[in-house]
Amino acid sequence: MAEHTVTSFDDDLAHISRLVGAMADLAGTMVGDATRALIESDTGLAQRVVSDDVVMDARQRELDNRAITLIAKRQPMADDLRAVVGAIRMAGDLERIGDLAKNIAKRVGAVGQGSMSRDLSHSIDAMAQLVLIQVKGVVEEYSAGDTAALARLRNDDERIDVKYTSVFRELLTYMMEDPRNITACTHLLFCAKNLERIGDHVTNIAENAYYVLTGEQLPAARPKTDETAMPAPAA
Repeated sequence: MAEHTVTSFDDDLAHISRLVGAMADLAGTMVGDATRALIESDTGLAQRVVSDDVVMDARQRELDNRAITLIAKRQPMADDLRAVVGAIRMAGDLERIGDLAKNIAKRVGAVGQGSMSRDLSHSIDAMAQLVLIQVKGVVEEYSAGDTAALARLRNDDERIDVKYTSVFRELLTYMMEDPRNITACTHLLFCAKNLERIGDHVTNIAENAYYVLTGEQLPAARPKTDETAMPAPAA
């Protein structure tokens, strides 16, 4: 982005960009910690994730305030306006990622110690790792100005959908095999769905980042294969 005559304008834009980066870093930490707390039944770590959400909310409020003040004072146009509005939108998605990570952390106690088999623990962790790659990658690609990578990352959400469908079916199987698993598996279903929703928010960030960098929208249609939402075939 071109430098401006008023140096403070560039400083304001840079600060907003740093806040987006800080929110993305915190979002990745929260998702990773929430998943580890779930798998290891670590209620202390889960509580830390819940506390981190307060920090995430504060950062979003600061970004919103700075962005609105910048628009009012500087009246940015073209690339600058896209960057500011895009930052507001990306911050909204990052804040929601923090909320979803917090929701996972809140269910750690309900799932209980030793409730997950090794296979199921691996499945949830594998899904979380896919999500973490997306969360950490999207702002990195935006910062690097790599629009092709953003487009690929946005389409990679299909892999998370496929994994979610697999985890969903696995959890249903556990519940059918032993009714004593129903409570824990129901909470795990919500956790898996939260991870899938985090992936959706990352695609929103990728789309906004692409628009900020190019001024163009990615095609509306993208791969989406969450089979858990599809109607059952007729008998």
